[in-house]
Amino acid sequence: MKLKCFLTLAITSILSIGTATGCVANSNPTTESNTTANEAIAQNPCAGNPCAGNPCAGNPCAGNPCAGNPCAGKNPCAGNPCAGKNPCASKNPCAGNPCAGKNYQARIYTKNDVAIDGTDPVAYFNESKPVQGSSQYKHQWKGTTWYFSSAENRDLFAQSPEKYAPQYGGYCAFAMANGDLVPIDPEAWSIVDGKLYLNYNQQVKSRWEKDIPGYIAKADQKWSELANN
Repeated sequence: MKLKCFLTLAITSILSIGTATGCVANSNPTTESNTTANEAIAQNPCAGNPCAGNPCAGNPCAGNPCAGNPCAGKNPCAGNPCAGKNPCASKNPCAGNPCAGKNYQARIYTKNDVAIDGTDPVAYFNESKPVQGSSQYKHQWKGTTWYFSSAENRDLFAQSPEKYAPQYGGYCAFAMANGDLVPIDPEAWSIVDGKLYLNYNQQVKSRWEKDIPGYIAKADQKWSELANN
């Protein structure tokens, strides 16, 4: 009789433990009661995320927070509304680009905010040499200040700036053949077919003179590509 009661109590204890264990199992997300929720999360890992749909808010579920950027496309540099917020901004090749939103053809090489280091562009044509200009005779063109050695030269430039302005915004003609924007020396100059070309220095000018037509053709193409981009 004592043995029978002991076995009955042992069996009852085991069944109680099994019931308790079953309660713990029911709280597991893999059980049937959570299947629907798990499937929803699997389909949309961002479900319930307050950042969802806002690529500028650092959404950890976004995967590619730059995707769908309204600035992407033909002109990724044009006024990004996410600037300063978009987590991609620090990697954006346009970030901090002084040319962003500007046409390369409107950019002129300057030193101390003056074109051609203050040299009179008209003098190259009228006097066949570089002549230092003066702030007394200046003119604004393409957002840049140009100096001239006389009021007459200033007025000639104002009437036909494209005629007297150096090619490629005044950057080195030899370097532009490779698409590079390189400063110039006003003393390293040439007039070819009525157009003014400047180079980095006399040594570079000598290299440029070995194939002027070839370098001009390449530079024209590169300058056009920079302008279109």
